[in-house]
Amino acid sequence: MKESPWPMVLDGLLFREAVESDLDALVSFRNDPGVNHFMVRTYVDPDDLHREWLAVPSSPTDYSCVVERDGQVVAMGFLEIVDGAGQPGHPTGTEGVIGYIVDPRAAGQGIGTVTARALLRAAFDGLHLRRVTAAANADNLASVGVLERAGMRRERHALKALWHRERGWLDEVGYALLDDEWAARNGETAHT
Repeated sequence: MKESPWPMVLDGLLFREAVESDLDALVSFRNDPGVNHFMVRTYVDPDDLHREWLAVPSSPTDYSCVVERDGQVVAMGFLEIVDGAGQPGHPTGTEGVIGYIVDPRAAGQGIGTVTARALLRAAFDGLHLRRVTAAANADNLASVGVLERAGMRRERHALKALWHRERGWLDEVGYALLDDEWAARNGETAHT
């Protein structure tokens, strides 16, 4: 059985694995039209979402979490371990990809930034990953701000890289952080 970096408390928010009673809340804000304005996958079947979240504890690569404030689920965080690029025989399982969705009723309260920081802490301090990446639509200024406030560095701006049914081709920005950058920021030694 995998060792989870959750639960974690950071800035008054509880980060934990999802339980079945969380799933209706997750569906409600995941399929919110305002949220979907910036999502490539603009609708998630509730049954599929339930299956995906209930499978997280048994997945060897998925360390997604729910974010709770005062007993209410206010966001979800995604942390997936992936293999980086390289020649055959390169180390595997050393990179992570993070993402987050905040309940629109809790937007603008710093929850996204704290969630990104918690995901980075879980990736570097809990899972000892070497590199973490994240991406956002370039015009999603709230998400871009979250990644920058969390301390990630912009690595790319891809023109017309994502297709959105209602909005056409969209630019995407990519962010990253290395374990030694994380360690230097936190006064630690990198794990690699």
